[in-house]
Amino acid sequence: MLSRRRAGAGLLLCLLSAACQPTVKVEAPDKPIEINLNIRIEQEVRVRIERDLENVFRDDPEIFGLPPGGM
Repeated sequence: MLSRRRAGAGLLLCLLSAACQPTVKVEAPDKPIEINLNIRIEQEVRVRIERDLENVFRDDPEIFGLPPGGM
């Protein structure tokens, strides 16, 4: 009788463990991947502004309270 209970418990355990197998799905996204390039554009604008300011400092430093020929 005890062996039947063990066999039944073992069978039940096998059935339960077989029912709990995980499933992994790999699917392609339905939306296209978007890469935001705003950082590069902002850096380019910043470099241009800095170069323009350097030219203004060099051309007319007195506007900003700098001594002539300071840069």
